[in-house]
Amino acid sequence: MDDTTAIETGGQGQVETPASPSSISDDELARLTDDIISALKTVYDPEIPADIYELGLVYRIDIEDDRTVKIDMTLTAPGCPVAGEMPGWVQNAVSAVEGVSGVEVNMTFDPPWTPDRMSEEAQIAVGWY
Repeated sequence: MDDTTAIETGGQGQVETPASPSSISDDELARLTDDIISALKTVYDPEIPADIYELGLVYRIDIEDDRTVKIDMTLTAPGCPVAGEMPGWVQNAVSAVEGVSGVEVNMTFDPPWTPDRMSEEAQIAVGWY
């Protein structure tokens, strides 16, 4: 049995079906997923009035069987002024979720972020809808 449950975020803040089985119960996995997404929605890009999840900056969330959460994310631009701080903000927010044992944040710029990754909610928040 695979020891990771992957949550693909689909580019616009939508969670797709988990990619692999887990030893965490379905109910607990659903709660963890909802709580992790809620935590991510408390982290805002300071230059854009929308949270990082709705902006489509979170590419992937893996929940390991030991309840370690691994997050692949990006920034709106490689030269973003908060590039050094954003991973810590994400780590702190998700670490506060009940049941999470640890958080690893991986910054990637492949693929690069584009505005089409934004949810409708984020587009409305920035006036692009």
